[in-house]
Amino acid sequence: MNQRPAPTTFQAAAQEDTRLTPAGLQSFSTLLARRWLVAALNLVTLAGLLYGLARVLSAGGWSLADIAIFIAFLFGAPWTVLGFWNAVIGLWLLHGTEDGLDQVAPFAAAGEAKTPLTIRTAVLMTLRNEDPARAFARLRIVKESVNATGEGGWFDYFVLSDTNDSEVAAREEALAAELSRDAGEDCTVVYRRRSDNAGYKAGNVRDFCERWGDRYELMLPLDADSVMSGRAILALARMMQAYPKLGILQSLVVGMPSKSAFARIFQFGMRHGMRPYTMGSAWWIGDCGPFWGHNAMVRIAPFRDHCHLPTVPGGPPLGGPIMSHDQVEATLMRRAGYEVRVLPVEAGSWEENPPTMLEFARRDLRWCLGNLQYLKIMDIPDLKAMSRFQLAWAILMFIGLPAWTLMIALLPLKVLEDRAIADYPAGFAAFLYVLFFAMYLSPKLAGFADILLTKDGTKRYGGTLRFVVSSLIEVVFAFLQGAVSTFRTTLFMIGLAFGKAKIGWNGQARDAHALSFATAFAGLWPHLLFGIYIFGTLAVLSPAVLVWSLPLTAGYLLAIPFAMLTAAPALGALFVRSGLCGIPEDFDPPAEIVAIQGGDTR
Repeated sequence: MNQRPAPTTFQAAAQEDTRLTPAGLQSFSTLLARRWLVAALNLVTLAGLLYGLARVLSAGGWSLADIAIFIAFLFGAPWTVLGFWNAVIGLWLLHGTEDGLDQVAPFAAAGEAKTPLTIRTAVLMTLRNEDPARAFARLRIVKESVNATGEGGWFDYFVLSDTNDSEVAAREEALAAELSRDAGEDCTVVYRRRSDNAGYKAGNVRDFCERWGDRYELMLPLDADSVMSGRAILALARMMQAYPKLGILQSLVVGMPSKSAFARIFQFGMRHGMRPYTMGSAWWIGDCGPFWGHNAMVRIAPFRDHCHLPTVPGGPPLGGPIMSHDQVEATLMRRAGYEVRVLPVEAGSWEENPPTMLEFARRDLRWCLGNLQYLKIMDIPDLKAMSRFQLAWAILMFIGLPAWTLMIALLPLKVLEDRAIADYPAGFAAFLYVLFFAMYLSPKLAGFADILLTKDGTKRYGGTLRFVVSSLIEVVFAFLQGAVSTFRTTLFMIGLAFGKAKIGWNGQARDAHALSFATAFAGLWPHLLFGIYIFGTLAVLSPAVLVWSLPLTAGYLLAIPFAMLTAAPALGALFVRSGLCGIPEDFDPPAEIVAIQGGDTR
């Protein structure tokens, strides 16, 4: 049994460690130089693309359609351009130099050190109408993994429920009591259910900070589908202990093995693509990193005192509590003088991804609404310039999607206008199209290259042949899924403009399940109609343009069968048997994943 340690206050820890900023990391001048370099690269690249597009559009003179396409591209392209440069920089850092990893090495050294832990951490799991057995099984695995490190006495566990279903709440309470009994004197397990769900998850965590925050230095928020290894948790805690000016610290959060074909393909692409992308972004973002809201160490005192979320002015749907609260909390933490850092490494931190296209859309649209709420809070005073940029960038992430839909919708009109131009620059237009596609795919391509260049990299994915085949499947998936997501978000934002769109905050379906034709048709019939319009007009006006457009437009016409196929249990079972789109945990699962799979009835 672990001896229960005495609490250590934030003030005492700060006095013991006089390194007010992480030693050995970037200076302000270094970060500033990097940010100016990235800004210049992006602006020059975007200017070049706009110049090329203007040359194509202006053939035969400017029309209203040309102007609309040019403006839409101006809104839609920046995310692709920044993704390209993040991927290039990240791949260079991973395989081209040893000097650029200063955002990783000092933290890694602190995490791996055998320094005794002297600060206490509250592990929080927030719930709202989730499957209690599933959630508590994952929390139990986290607790047992932490105890296995020998440092379990420094951690307590809180289940913070916003559940409003009485039957679900009763099961939560029973499972919490069981977990508490099993824990004995090793730690404290607290279950608290709010009757007032003000502020959703953010309000739930805020309530914890006000009631129990003074007992702990750190908190580790977990979602109902979150799992972390005890070793990863202990490493993050040691890093936070070593550097008292770290406010939020997180590593990459990766997907868990799944029986859903949709989830497997999606997280396969995310797994290899996110490392170079995040490595590149961390190089220049530095101390103003993002916060993903879960699987992250958060210093409670500054979070409680300085990260009060504003209420978005106005009525619904954009007014009220902030739904995408994590990024705002990151900017407020940085304003308070504490660093927000991302370690772009895989370090035993997992989550589950939506099992179907429709579940993915539900989550995506909630993020869309939350990010668009930032439009009304951009005037938060005294934010760092980098933090304000991140809020604006989060807005542009979704505003750019209707811009792409508009460009595709205008494509038949543009073909009709241009077919009479004798000297139309078709060759240059094709070059610009292919170039932009390469930039769009660059995070994925950098991810492929990272695995192929890493010793035994493809072995972790089941071998080179399986990795290559899985990569080809994922690229096709990404184009089809991208078309569906872009159009669905466009419809949602049109609804927002007229005050019609509504998004709830409730439990998610996390298990693999089939989609019937009726369900898929009900959610995706507008995509089919839009696809019929695009395919019908281009087939008549220019079959060649139709063929060139397929990467962007095939997803509309195929949305319904694509959703049904990727949700089909038979396809998921085939992928599991063959190892296609498998992630490293599929081929060499760590103890925490083995424990989940052993009790998983999916």
